Amino acid sequence: MGVIVNKENTKNNELSRRIEADLRTKMSGSTGVTRGDAPDLVDDADYVKDTKKTGRFGWVWIVLIVLAILSVISIVLF
Repeated sequence: MGVIVNKENTKNNELSRRIEADLRTKMSGSTGVTRGDAPDLVDDADYVKDTKKTGRFGWVWIVLIVLAILSVISIVLF
């Protein structure tokens, strides 16, 4: 019984390896890029087209939000 399971596992591994190799050749043939060179296209999306990167003083907003939360907590507790 262990031999049958092992043979089925070998067949499945061989099939999945062949499918993966076939898909990899189709992808590299159609796009011309490899897996590591593929762009993520995040900056090309419509909803980030007119946005700016966070400036170097972005940490100030985090400090202000934390101070506001602390002040609300201190007002409620005291």
